[in-house]
Amino acid sequence: MLDALPLPHPFESRAGQAALRRAVPGDADAVIRLLSDDPISAARGDLASEADRPAYVAALMEILAEPSNDLLVVELDGSVVGTLQLTSIPGMSRRGSRRLLVEAVRVRSDLRSSGIGSAVMRWVSDVAAPATGAAIVQLTSDATRTDAHRFYERLGYVGSHRGFKYAVPRS
Repeated sequence: MLDALPLPHPFESRAGQAALRRAVPGDADAVIRLLSDDPISAARGDLASEADRPAYVAALMEILAEPSNDLLVVELDGSVVGTLQLTSIPGMSRRGSRRLLVEAVRVRSDLRSSGIGSAVMRWVSDVAAPATGAAIVQLTSDATRTDAHRFYERLGYVGSHRGFKYAVPRS
């Protein structure tokens, strides 16, 4: 886990007072539901299947045990309504700059456009990046997520690169 992150972080949204905090093992089911609540994730196999639960729980435990990773959740009225993963990456380029990678940003579908995502992403750039020594915050977003692209651009993110992925065949 990224020990330098100042958490929990309370914030106000149009849906009410919320808090960004580090995920704990008991949050696994809520995070699984957030992933399956997204049509693109669901199409990739994030279906909240009980058979897949052990794999998700193992991944959560691995993320929390890794010093350069963290999984955060947003809590509102006692329920987990958002999540994101942060990874701190040392690098050689840009004169040895550290990057903060943002992955799997999700807000529960009925709470999108409530200000939760904006507050979380502003915290990432304004608080988490400096706390981890990052010179750059970077993220990828599926090419079909045009609404997400507009969201990130409104927050000052620039679509500066083209990403590539390779799916490793499972044996």
